[in-house]
Amino acid sequence: MGSLSGFRTIERRDPPYRAVDQRIKDFHAVRQELSDRSVVEQAHRCMDCGVPFCHAYGCPLGNRIPDYTDAIIQGHWREALNILHATNNFPEITGRICPALCEASCTLSVDFSASICQQIELSIAEMGWMKGWVVPQIPRYKSGRRIAIIGSGPAGLATAQQLCRAGHEMVVFERSPRCGGLLRYGIPEFKLETWVVERRLRQMQEEGVVFETNVEVPSDVSSRYLLRRFDAIVVATGSPVPRDLPAPGRDLQGIHYALEYLSQANDEDGYQIDPNGKQVVVIGGGDTGSDCVGTAIRHGCASVTQIELLPKPPLVRTEDNPWPQWPRVLRTSSSHEEGGTRLWSVGTKAYIGERGKVKKIACVNLSWGDSGYEEIPGTEFTIDADIVLLSLGFERPETFPFDHELDEQSRSKVFLAGDASMGPSLVVRAIDSGRMCAKLVDTYCKSL
Repeated sequence: MGSLSGFRTIERRDPPYRAVDQRIKDFHAVRQELSDRSVVEQAHRCMDCGVPFCHAYGCPLGNRIPDYTDAIIQGHWREALNILHATNNFPEITGRICPALCEASCTLSVDFSASICQQIELSIAEMGWMKGWVVPQIPRYKSGRRIAIIGSGPAGLATAQQLCRAGHEMVVFERSPRCGGLLRYGIPEFKLETWVVERRLRQMQEEGVVFETNVEVPSDVSSRYLLRRFDAIVVATGSPVPRDLPAPGRDLQGIHYALEYLSQANDEDGYQIDPNGKQVVVIGGGDTGSDCVGTAIRHGCASVTQIELLPKPPLVRTEDNPWPQWPRVLRTSSSHEEGGTRLWSVGTKAYIGERGKVKKIACVNLSWGDSGYEEIPGTEFTIDADIVLLSLGFERPETFPFDHELDEQSRSKVFLAGDASMGPSLVVRAIDSGRMCAKLVDTYCKSL
């Protein structure tokens, strides 16, 4: 622990953001990084709690936050990196896009501003890359076992890296042209630039992981082939089935799922959904909806409106939402700061079109009570909409990618990781699931 009273004498300092009028002109990262000196100063705010809720309750990976924070206070940045990598395969990614569950459960957040755990994590990771400390970890021996991973999202990548380092031969099958899954196709560049993902993928390739892109199971490679040629198969296909919002006019042109739009926006080959000069409506108030707002603004939309079924959250925690629970409070993302309109307690009644294309959506204000919501009579209104983006979350994993019934023997070879096993969740939980899956697969392979 650096200072007994650091949290009293040092105010929390968050990384600055690029000016709005500059960042909306490109897709480069909107958040800048603090200097190493500032990060160390902020590290002195950590209380080194006897029961660190950030580690034990908040972080799904169990990152040893007080330990690596203390290490950089002592000037031991490489030790901090080792502590961080012991629980997290991709800290340079979670340090950029994780919602910082650790900070929400930080003991300081009861009466003070939480420690900047996420920025400390990112700074340690980037220090490691800059100093050349992050190098391929080549296993000293080969097990002779071959393992297939279906899907190259965060869960699949974490599973593959852990098993490769355990000495197994790894092949990752990805149906898209490029690897990364949600990290590449679902998160805008201004939050997670592609080079960050590519850098880690190169390390994994140097460690021995083989990536096969444009390969879909079972249409391109049969599951019978995989079961015959591999000792174990991990299904890490994510949970990309989006939740729909059926209403009259749903078949009109111009209505798209959010991930369909974001994936095209991130595709280096260009995109077909073009909001330039158009009125955009995003239905859904979560992070993905916010990403759509920021992306549409960068694509030159005439206006963007984000509507949410739920009521507007409070500014501070309520009595039924105590620490260290995740605070259900109003959040304003960098995209919201860039423009657009946000509406709460709004229901969608219908999509209104002209000549087969959506032009408006019919809405109504809602009243919320203990038993749910009711429409408020006389509050009907419309919103101009040339493009409607449905950002209502995801329902379930995709269909199990096997083209025949598995028998008892073949079932024992198949494992699930990430959203494919637990349903839609966060990147940090997907990484944790991948690491746990890798332990199970490694134990299984050793038993053969």
